[in-house]
Amino acid sequence: MEQLKQHGTARAAGLDVVVTTMASDSHTWNLVFLQLLLEELGHRVTNLGACVPDELLVAECRRAEPDLIVLSSVNGHGFNDGMRVIGALRACPELGRTPTVIGGKLGIAGSGDPTRQQALLAAGFDGVFEEGGSVAEFQSYLRSLSIGVLL
Repeated sequence: MEQLKQHGTARAAGLDVVVTTMASDSHTWNLVFLQLLLEELGHRVTNLGACVPDELLVAECRRAEPDLIVLSSVNGHGFNDGMRVIGALRACPELGRTPTVIGGKLGIAGSGDPTRQQALLAAGFDGVFEEGGSVAEFQSYLRSLSIGVLL
């Protein structure tokens, strides 16, 4: 087992996950919830905190090389901020294929707008989990990624 670790082929179960808000969002309770949920499921979390400027978010994700990036919004500007941030993440060669999801309060007019979800997916997000959605749906998504990591 030690020999495998030296060659970089052994990996602990779970994902390396970056959890963050975006530049306009100062909320932190959502990040704490996500961090605790992810850790309880066996994942390792880097929590960047609130009001993270786009450049810092990209730089920290490049440094951390996560298996998953989770963007959370509570202030209702998640759609607009997310559209901008996903462009910056996808423009970075090291992060272009990193699974990236967004969730929370993505607009001020309520949740469940299929047009908004489609636009976020078309822009490059791999998953959209809006306010009022199921935690089980997010957990199912995580399981699908974890299986891919273990294969």
